[in-house]
Amino acid sequence: MSKKKKHEDHEEHIDETWLIPYADLLTLLLALFIILFASSQVDSKKYDSIMRSLNNAFTGGEAPFAMSNMVPINDAGNSTKNNNKSQNPPPKQDSKTDSQLAAKLQKEEKDLKELKQSMDAYIKENNMSEQLSTKLDNEKLTITISDRALFDSGSATIKQESQKLAVSMSNLLGSYPGYEVQVAGHTDNIPIRRADFETNWDLSAKRAVNFMKILLNNSKIVPASYSSVGFGEYRPIAENDTTEGRAKNRRVEVSILRNIKATDEIAK
Repeated sequence: MSKKKKHEDHEEHIDETWLIPYADLLTLLLALFIILFASSQVDSKKYDSIMRSLNNAFTGGEAPFAMSNMVPINDAGNSTKNNNKSQNPPPKQDSKTDSQLAAKLQKEEKDLKELKQSMDAYIKENNMSEQLSTKLDNEKLTITISDRALFDSGSATIKQESQKLAVSMSNLLGSYPGYEVQVAGHTDNIPIRRADFETNWDLSAKRAVNFMKILLNNSKIVPASYSSVGFGEYRPIAENDTTEGRAKNRRVEVSILRNIKATDEIAK
């Protein structure tokens, strides 16, 4: 009887061998979902970390996953760009160069403001506000001199009493070396009829040269930094339809050029 009972219990035992492939299937599905989840993430570092974890879990070390060339979905379009960035890293900012540039800009700003203030003081002291003016901007300091303050009508010879102005300006400019200075002559649009000047080009150029020659009579000034140009009637600052407008256009401009462009507009 006991043998028969044992035999019946053996026949009623449930076969559980199917659990092994079922567990394997669940494990594979879990791995698949983890891979899909990781592929949808932007963070490629997390993706690589998950891949390594899966390699260790299934193979005990580096395996085909480690050699995978798969790219996260959201990073696929940027893979080439990222590779280029890694190969060509952006240049580092040279803090020393930046500080040197800032120091030069600060000094230049100080120089030009001081020069403008000195010239404004001279204009006020000599009651020449209607004949001279100054303007400081992001490119240069411009000193504008009306032609009647320097020349007789149709002449390029500086008046004797006006040479004092040129000498005073030369002394001021000599105190601030290292800048390019341009002297420009301008006229109105009335054609000139003189034997010594065929056109307004000639008159404006000669006036600029003659004024520059007096500026250069200063040992502190380096002639190589100075130049002159005649623009004739072609760069007016006012309409030539009126007497007042033509008077404004007849002028000499002395421009002290910036070595460094200012980043912000400077208060006039």
